[in-house]
Amino acid sequence: MRLALASAALGLALSCAAAAPALADWAATLAAARGQTVYWNAWGGDARTNAFITWVGSRTQALYGVEVRQVKLSDTAEAVTRVLSEKAAGQDSGGSVDLIWINGPNFLAMKDQGLLHGPFSTDLPNAKYLDLSTGSAATTDFTVPVDGLESPWRLAKFVFVHDSARAPSPPRSMAGFSDWAAAHPGRMTHPNPSNFMGATFLKQALVELAPDAAALAMPVTDAAYQVATAPLWSWYDALRPNLWRGGTAFPENQSVQQQMLNDGEIDISMSFDPASTAAAIDQGLLPDTARVFVPDGGTIGNVSFVAIPYNAAHSEGAEVVANFLLAPETQAYMQDINVLGAFSVLDPARLDPAAQAAFDALPGAPALPRLRDLGPTLAEPHPSWMTRLTRDWARRYTR
Repeated sequence: MRLALASAALGLALSCAAAAPALADWAATLAAARGQTVYWNAWGGDARTNAFITWVGSRTQALYGVEVRQVKLSDTAEAVTRVLSEKAAGQDSGGSVDLIWINGPNFLAMKDQGLLHGPFSTDLPNAKYLDLSTGSAATTDFTVPVDGLESPWRLAKFVFVHDSARAPSPPRSMAGFSDWAAAHPGRMTHPNPSNFMGATFLKQALVELAPDAAALAMPVTDAAYQVATAPLWSWYDALRPNLWRGGTAFPENQSVQQQMLNDGEIDISMSFDPASTAAAIDQGLLPDTARVFVPDGGTIGNVSFVAIPYNAAHSEGAEVVANFLLAPETQAYMQDINVLGAFSVLDPARLDPAAQAAFDALPGAPALPRLRDLGPTLAEPHPSWMTRLTRDWARRYTR
């Protein structure tokens, strides 16, 4: 019943928005989009996110006649490769990818190679709810200027998860993980850095341990890399022997690591979604004693974006979906812990009282942290650092 009421209210609000478009040509975009099917290429490893995307498609179909079909990816690079292949074949229109959930190195690669549609995002009617000031989270992606070529849709922040019954005093810094692991050998691990979660674990340590974190905002050079990563590898060399299985094997991804935490095989896991722990407890996928924690100095955070390839067959429909994702009603529904629990990308100062009240009324949970509990948000390094870092880790620690 609650879901039906929320959907009805959302439909009314967004129908009104469509009837009075913020842009003079938005009505033409809506007309062109009607009847289109948007193929949204998105990571498919989280059931709640997949369910949310399905819900988005049900609403855009009802409101605008735009169908959404999720193409579930294990790696965003799959979609990038598809667009590259189409360009190489001369297919500059009618492409198979309409919308991509994209960030960091993949965005930079597509931007540098002219593979993106736009600029479009700043012209979306619901962009009025974003902070688009220079340098804001909605205008940069891993330090790379967005330039209107992608549109934000959810906040992501790196967090750790511990079983408070078995590990009541988790480390308070990345440096402290090596001491904690030495005192609790085999009780923690991290995903393989070929997966973005494992790579983020290394980046989080790099940001904390680098002599000059500001250097990480610039494209990597040989000299800068050697200076910045020397403390990281010393730290990791001390940590690795005390990891699960002596640091000789690593879980494939976050989902596998979460299962290990639930099974009591380890005591610490990690996530890029601060609400995922509360949701997992509710689903019986984590013990009731699981809690989120972050280092005292804060953790890496970023905005998740969607982008439209330059040759998308249904670019108008993709713009409609991107705009729908920015509606306050959509963002509040998404932030509901019973739905997805992802924090909103909207600027609260730009919301009217009714929208603010909708966010204030969202339910909480014992394992759901408040935004202010998550500490400072640290900037992502330039994408070139992650590429170099993961390649170097594989060279050093795998055979």
